[in-house]
Amino acid sequence: MSDDDNSPISARAAKQLFAELKAAPALVLAVSGGPDSVALMWLAARWRRNLARGPELTVVTVDHGLRVEAAREAREVKRLAAELGLTHRTLRWRGPKPATGLPAAAREARYRLLAQAARSAGASHVLTAHTRDDQAETLLMRLLRGSGIAGLSAMARLTTRDGIVLARPLLDVPKSQLIATLKRARIDFADDPTNRDASFTRPRLRALLPRLAAEGGDARTLARLSSRLARANAAVEVLTDGAERFLRLRDRGDAPQPGVRSFEAAAFATLPEEVRLRLLLRAIDALGHEGPAELGKVETLLAALDRAMHDQAMAERRRSPANGRAILKQTLAGALISLVGGRIHIAPAPARRSQGNVKGGLKGG
Repeated sequence: MSDDDNSPISARAAKQLFAELKAAPALVLAVSGGPDSVALMWLAARWRRNLARGPELTVVTVDHGLRVEAAREAREVKRLAAELGLTHRTLRWRGPKPATGLPAAAREARYRLLAQAARSAGASHVLTAHTRDDQAETLLMRLLRGSGIAGLSAMARLTTRDGIVLARPLLDVPKSQLIATLKRARIDFADDPTNRDASFTRPRLRALLPRLAAEGGDARTLARLSSRLARANAAVEVLTDGAERFLRLRDRGDAPQPGVRSFEAAAFATLPEEVRLRLLLRAIDALGHEGPAELGKVETLLAALDRAMHDQAMAERRRSPANGRAILKQTLAGALISLVGGRIHIAPAPARRSQGNVKGGLKGG
């Protein structure tokens, strides 16, 4: 892309943005009517016209039913899509809306509807219009929540949800370039006032970005930081893969129990802390039945495991072994974690008998 954040995107640059999608059978474009998604639609349509053969493009607008203007904006997207020779569908988020956590619930509904539209269209990918500015805001939001390096990697160019690949071809493009592109093409776009609604976290952080930029923390720098953290995260994932293989090799003579993951505690203890956390996260997310485990709670669990392994080692030195009793037994995110006989076991936890325990909580056994 051009180093000039205010220059329109050329046809040549657009070709590079979508090059890896040329072989896809069909693509769904998520277009709300705002400048980013309208630019995505216009750029994708121009790119597709210049191909002798390429994917079928379907434009999908999700009306969340939260603003009266949304229906009119969907009609405007449909009109522009028709001018560009593209098929358009409007999908509506029906049913009751939550009183709290509305942005997250709306996002989940949007991705669910987009995945359904992709399957209907025979599309392998859903394209969203996330930009460099969105990446910077996401990094800041996760930084304030105390996320680990996986969270601070922010958004990836390609991810998979519900069997559909989510592609973000504009992730390295500043919003200002998209607006410049639309202005040159004389294409109008909608202005969503919720993007400035200070009752939501993202707009409040967005308002801080100019002050951060004055100190050197502009969107380009923040996005570069997230990219470097993503690189580090990928390296730690490779180390974690290797650690899993290492622990399995230690157990070559032991047949694994179905539906249970088990590690030799002494070998597990030799691994770096970040790798041990990820091994626990993987096992709990795979075997638990209450959703993804929170990193902070897994950190608390690991600290409890370390203390229990230390206590076990001290007991063995005093020649007072536990004789098969569980040294530690805790539940987290629907998984049961125990330390018994020098091994760490992770298995699905029994169904709760009451609602007294907080979902996903950490409970001592």
